[in-house]
Parts: sequence; structure tokens; C-alpha cells
Amino acid sequence: MKIAILSRNKKLYSTRRLVETAVERGHEVRVVDALRCYMNITSLKPSIHYRGDVLEGFDAVIPRIGASITFYGTAVLRQFEMMNVFPLNESVAVTRSRDKLRSAQLLARKGVGMPVTGFAHNPDDIQDLLKQVGGSPVVIKLLEGTQGIGVVLAETQKAAESVIQAFMGLKANIMVQEFIKEAGGSDLRCFVVGDKVVAAMQRQGPEGEFRSNLHRGGSASLARLTPQERATAVRAAKIMGLEVCGVDLLRSNHGPVVMEVNSSPGLEGIESASGKDVAAIIFEYLEKRVTELAKRTSRSNTRGKG
Repeated sequence: MKIAILSRNKKLYSTRRLVETAVERGHEVRVVDALRCYMNITSLKPSIHYRGDVLEGFDAVIPRIGASITFYGTAVLRQFEMMNVFPLNESVAVTRSRDKLRSAQLLARKGVGMPVTGFAHNPDDIQDLLKQVGGSPVVIKLLEGTQGIGVVLAETQKAAESVIQAFMGLKANIMVQEFIKEAGGSDLRCFVVGDKVVAAMQRQGPEGEFRSNLHRGGSASLARLTPQERATAVRAAKIMGLEVCGVDLLRSNHGPVVMEVNSSPGLEGIESASGKDVAAIIFEYLEKRVTELAKRTSRSNTRGKG
């Protein structure tokens, strides 16, 4: 297959692993910086141009789109879809998962366990909002934050009010969530491929830190998941419409709760902690899906001619 990987940096661990694995499995692969792409949007022959070349003949595209370029990155991914290139994750699913509020609403609508979450626009509603999520301590999140950035633990009512007022004063969109104290500063990263969890790790935040992100100095170890945790992770991925993703869970007193669904999960931490070749698992799934799609298209064309 000829595969495009949408990534801004070919030196990143995850991008390198995907390139190495693709080559090992006999595929032709090209790393493409989405921001350097420009597009001809036409109904007759949509095309993508990149550094003076026309990108064509690709069988599949693997999006590794950073949160800061979601808008343009997903536009490029949509253009690949218009050109009938199979996306490992569809553009609409990536966009859906990047919107923390929309994600929370979709998960809640389907009855998936998650922390009690509040959202408001007017500063006059802060006290009632805090009351609805169970009062302090609370976690306050920027909707656009990633890797633990823009996430604040407010331990008292006054601290929560001050932080929320400050964010609102900056016209920032935030969510307020109950603090799952029993999680003890740790969470579970479940790596979902297709309809199953293929690897999992437990991330533990450093002393005094409630965020467990590896980018914030957290540590990772192999995790043993319960059937309920596995089912919750797979269900969350399906609701988002993602074929490959990382689902972050907390172990609460009332069962697993979903914190986030990440459409571009890193490979370094999960491969190191689990000892599994996650990159190879991703390509096995991609090869299977592209082959199935080709067979369906061939049968459809045959019926059409008949």
C-alpha cells in the first residue's frame, strides 16, 4: 500500500515507529505536514498539493493531527477522504473527539460513566454550577487544553470561584468536573484498535500532582483491566467514531469513568509499559480494513456492470 502519515514532525517517536513499521511490512510511506498542504476543492477532481507536488495514488492516510492544528489538519484529512483515500480515523471523528464539551455530551447521552460535569457562560452562575458538580474540590479544564495544560484543581470554593472568574474574564471556554479523589492521581490509558483494547497502562502523577500525564512528569506501568473497564473504553471509542484512539479512564467508587478520548495517542509510553508492538497492531488493522474496502468496492462495481 501507499500510505500518507499526517504529522508535523517526522522525528517524533510515534511518527518514526509508524514509518519504520510501514517499511518493514512492505508499504510505501510518506510523512506529510498538514500545514504545508494546499488544496484544490472541486467536484470533478479534488487534489492536494504539497511542496510543489501533487499528492496522489495513496491507499490510506494515518492522521497524527496535533490539537493546535485541528481545524486545518482535519480539512486536509477531509480532502484525502474526498479523493477516496481510506482514513485510519475519519475527519469527523477527530473533530468530535477534540471538542471536550461535545465529547462529554455524547458520552453522557449514551450512558457512559464520566465525572459529573458542568458548563456555564455567565459569571453569575458560578456558585450554582459548583453546587451541581458536588462542590469543592473541583477540576477546571480549558476546552482547548491538551497534555494536562489548562487543567486546574481548585481545592476550596473560593479558589474555584477565583479560577473560573479568571478564565471567564479571558473569554476562555471551560468545563468544571467533580474531583475523583479515590483515583489517587493515577489514571488508565486504554489503547483501542478496532473493537478491542490492545494495550493498557496505568499512569501515576508525581508526588503532589493530580495530573498523571507523562508530559507532566508522570510514570507509566503495565495495567490489568477489568472486563468493565475494557468494555467502557471500547464503547467510548465507538461513540466518538474512532478506529484507533487512547481512552483515559479513572477508577472511581462507582466504576470506571471516562476522562478523555484521544484521537492521536502517543506510542512511546504505551509500548514501553505494555511491551507490545502497538504500531504493528495498528498496521495489521489498517491492512485488514483497506483489503475489506477494496473487496466491497470490487463487488459493487461488478454488480453495477451486470
